[in-house]
Amino acid sequence: MAISTDKNSYTVIFAAVMVVVVGSILAFLASALRPNIKENERFEKQQNILYAMGVNENGDDAGSVNFIPTDVVEDEFASYIKEQLVIQGDQITQDDEAYLIDLKKQLANIKKGEDYKLPVFIGEKDGKKFYIIPMYGKGLWDAIWGFIALDNTMTVQGVYFDHKGETPGLGANIKMRYFMDDFKGETILKGTQYAGIDVAKGNNDPLNNTKDDNEVDALAGATITGNGVSAMIRETVKLYKPYLETIRAK
Repeated sequence: MAISTDKNSYTVIFAAVMVVVVGSILAFLASALRPNIKENERFEKQQNILYAMGVNENGDDAGSVNFIPTDVVEDEFASYIKEQLVIQGDQITQDDEAYLIDLKKQLANIKKGEDYKLPVFIGEKDGKKFYIIPMYGKGLWDAIWGFIALDNTMTVQGVYFDHKGETPGLGANIKMRYFMDDFKGETILKGTQYAGIDVAKGNNDPLNNTKDDNEVDALAGATITGNGVSAMIRETVKLYKPYLETIRAK
């Protein structure tokens, strides 16, 4: 059988070879980079948890959000986070890698009626205890998530929020320092009942000086994202309520 050696045949063969070569290179790079990606995800979670409890490198600039650097975050995390716990129904166990638990998957398990794990972190700073719990919810376009740090009176000591695809300059501002700072000092209790914190329009408290109203001022033009943050906090509080009862005013 004669083998075609015309120009078009060589072009097709060359293209096929290049597809294989490029595919192999990309596969190799993906495999090589995977450990670094996982390491960066680990550092990011540690940074976010520490940020919620006020361990960061924020300066006097009210607009800055500065995390503990990645080259020291593991040591800082080990220093400030005294316990990592996992809640499974009525059982609470210690797990030094509880921060790696994927909360999105655990929430999906809860909806399906399957076994789940809820992580909680106990931190200490300046002689004070912080109880930090993760959150996950839905914004306008995609997922939102974060951490909320409480003391034993259910008063917020700090939060951290992030998002996957909220609108720049609007819903994306949930990760701006001025918005996150508004939550400090708020309570998740209304009287003796757990209520969460609403991101409310027209709450007549733009400076958030009132800390017992379960509200912070909404972001302009980001009503749906703000509602998502409110729902995320409320649903998180609901899940952790049995545990929070054990530490309340302890």
